[in-house]
Amino acid sequence: MIAAFQRLTDWRFARYLLASVGALAVDVGTFLALLSMGMWAAGASAVGYSLGIVAHWLMSSRAVFIGNVAERGAERTRQKVLFVISALVGLALTTAIVWAGDASGMDPRLAKLAAIGVSFFATWLLRSRVVFR
Repeated sequence: MIAAFQRLTDWRFARYLLASVGALAVDVGTFLALLSMGMWAAGASAVGYSLGIVAHWLMSSRAVFIGNVAERGAERTRQKVLFVISALVGLALTTAIVWAGDASGMDPRLAKLAAIGVSFFATWLLRSRVVFR
């Protein structure tokens, strides 16, 4: 519990949380719009998450991990590749959770809510400990 509180007081984590809220708005907005148009829930979740990935990279690289972003060249490319890999982990988790929830009769919006929490912490760990270390 104390470690969780210390993370909340970590400004980088706070900035990451804010960037995640922005990316989440893109993600969920897209998800709900596509769902209302009759798109398959897992597909709508994947498209929304993918657009959220782009928004998150822009915010993370410019406002969250300041000082840990490589300038140019091979190191910058490496960070982008690792960021995409972390995003694909989050995408896989999100799509699988929404698919499983929908397939079991759960409201896809509730499944998406569960997926958001799981994906958030998985990508935070990967990005803070691997991508932008």
